[in-house]
Amino acid sequence: MKKTLKLAVFTDLDGTLLDHRTYSWDAAKPALDRLVRLRCSVVLASSKTAAEVLVLQERLALSGQPALVENGAGLIGLDGAQGTGTYAALRRTLDLLPAHLRAQFTGFGDMTAKDVSSLTGLSPEAAALAKARDYSEPGLWTGDGQELETFAKILAHHGVFAQRGGRFLTLSFGRTKADAMAEVTRTLKPDVTLALGDAPNDVAMLEQANFGVIVANPHHAPLPQLRGETEGRIIRTQEPGPLGWNVAVNAFLDTLFPDQGHMSHG
Repeated sequence: MKKTLKLAVFTDLDGTLLDHRTYSWDAAKPALDRLVRLRCSVVLASSKTAAEVLVLQERLALSGQPALVENGAGLIGLDGAQGTGTYAALRRTLDLLPAHLRAQFTGFGDMTAKDVSSLTGLSPEAAALAKARDYSEPGLWTGDGQELETFAKILAHHGVFAQRGGRFLTLSFGRTKADAMAEVTRTLKPDVTLALGDAPNDVAMLEQANFGVIVANPHHAPLPQLRGETEGRIIRTQEPGPLGWNVAVNAFLDTLFPDQGHMSHG
């Protein structure tokens, strides 16, 4: 008989499991190790590319697990999973925009690996992996809110959607982290789902999971109150990034696996 999966954890990376500035996850290691020990599924859900996520999965001892890449536009580690749209089609759509609007958006495709590196703090090698995109285009928006509205409206007319993440405005053909999460959940069939995130592009995922954790990120405005917060289905951490992640996940595991004991060291 197939062993049932008790818990699947869907987690954003930058500003959530990884420190916003240093990309370190050391503070989250105790809870991460505990999840692996308890045979829970840990699904990375990020705007990062498949190339970047595969490297991270290896470092986090999560190789072989499913992951949502490029904000859910792509899925890896799940049989039969496909991405939505292509990067080339996305770049072509961008060039259909009026010149003054197009000029306000600088995507990774408009930057060199060196530009991406200085912008993100990633090493030149990691920045090259961040540019190896299949489905989506993160970038910087320099125009005002009104222009952004027009920009997003024209793109939507061509089936392209703009989503604000912790650091970038990301364009894709519409599948979100929540859509990809639903696909993974249908396949893994966990008893319980827990989602953790810090930015607007995590909201649908946080609200869709059985339980959600908004991880504090002092680098941007806090998320508005979400559906499920008043009844405690979604909570907020006091500590930012991986430290908050560790506290929240350990507390959740204490409740879900009361007989397993809390091993906060290690």
